[in-house]
Amino acid sequence: MAGKGKPVLVMVLKGYPRISETFISNEILLLESLGFTVRIVSMRKPREDFSHASVGRIRAEVVYLPEYILPALPRLLAANVGTALARPRGWLRAAGLMLRHFFQSPKSATVKHLLQAGLLCREALPPGESPHLHAHFAHSPTSVAMYAGLMSGAPVSFTGHAKDVWTQNPARLAEKIGRAAFVVTCTMANVAYLKKLSPNGTPVFGVYHGIDLSLFDGNGTRPAQGPPYRLLTVARLTAKKGLDTVLDALAVLAGQGIDFTYDLVGAGEDRDFLARQAARLGLADRVRFHGALPHEQVLELYRTAHAFVIGCRVLPNGDRDGVPNVVVEAMAMGVPVAATDVSALPELARDGETALTCPPGDAKALAANLVRLLTDPGLRDRLTGAARAVVAAEFDNAANTRRLAAIFAKQAGSPPGIFAAGLAL
Repeated sequence: MAGKGKPVLVMVLKGYPRISETFISNEILLLESLGFTVRIVSMRKPREDFSHASVGRIRAEVVYLPEYILPALPRLLAANVGTALARPRGWLRAAGLMLRHFFQSPKSATVKHLLQAGLLCREALPPGESPHLHAHFAHSPTSVAMYAGLMSGAPVSFTGHAKDVWTQNPARLAEKIGRAAFVVTCTMANVAYLKKLSPNGTPVFGVYHGIDLSLFDGNGTRPAQGPPYRLLTVARLTAKKGLDTVLDALAVLAGQGIDFTYDLVGAGEDRDFLARQAARLGLADRVRFHGALPHEQVLELYRTAHAFVIGCRVLPNGDRDGVPNVVVEAMAMGVPVAATDVSALPELARDGETALTCPPGDAKALAANLVRLLTDPGLRDRLTGAARAVVAAEFDNAANTRRLAAIFAKQAGSPPGIFAAGLAL
């Protein structure tokens, strides 16, 4: 299969489309615009009933793998028999690796990933193409891509993000790095960690996701300064976002007599817990839980916000954020940011330069920073101006996707470089 036919970039994703992973759909759209032929392989169907407008402009074919084994067992077995007959040596290598993984850590997901890989080879890698498999997230999508690469002979690479990097067994992650043609990741903190794990000098490239600066354009009017203030967070409602610290900080503001409302955009497992906390703190009439919203509605909230606040932390299992795209969006929109100085956040949220930051879990310090942002117009203007300049220089998704495309053009395929012809780089 390697080196024959038209090169195709096969993107293996956990789910597609996902409202919280707009950076992936934007990346695919821009790669297509630069001349890449992309095929999407999704490990499950979408769970939201809407998607962002950019998804509708993506031309890539989408192949959905079965999410559960038993309902799709006949399809999975038939596909794997077909793959095994077509490429017996490759399928046996993948099955042997799966068995080693299974005996190291017995999980049914390990068997499922092998079966999904066999189906991927049968339904998403047609003859006459020269595919390169690239997985988004270093956990299960990379496992499926890795097995499929062994079966098909196609080269494999992956992009590591946050939880998938920091909560994975380091030895298993190191093995994936060692088997990859190259690795991409979205923060410089991740680059250092992944290079340290690499057993064989696999190239590791740092490329920020970035955002669409034409969409998040903060040149419009800002809300009138002064109370009632509108505070905003856009985040998944999950522990590593530190939203309980944010609510504690808002209780401090309320205790100081500051008039404000708080818009919380996002869905997640902590929704009920946070609602109870807001009620316990006497904030129920100030906090609006919006759930997940499309970009158009989020943009309107950015336009009317006096400050953006987030309380990211590192969890005991190592889970953490990188540079949350919502912080990039807020800065691009000219909204001053109060955040924590955890993980890769200081790569963008630089205390006293582009944002005000404090240690995670420090509600009083977070509240004090919010007060400064709300009441000191000189500080606010200096921070937002510097933040927008950094976003424009380092987090423009069009420019960053061109950097990523250049990496694919040089590193992807068998032999590496077969994608380069015909690209608009």
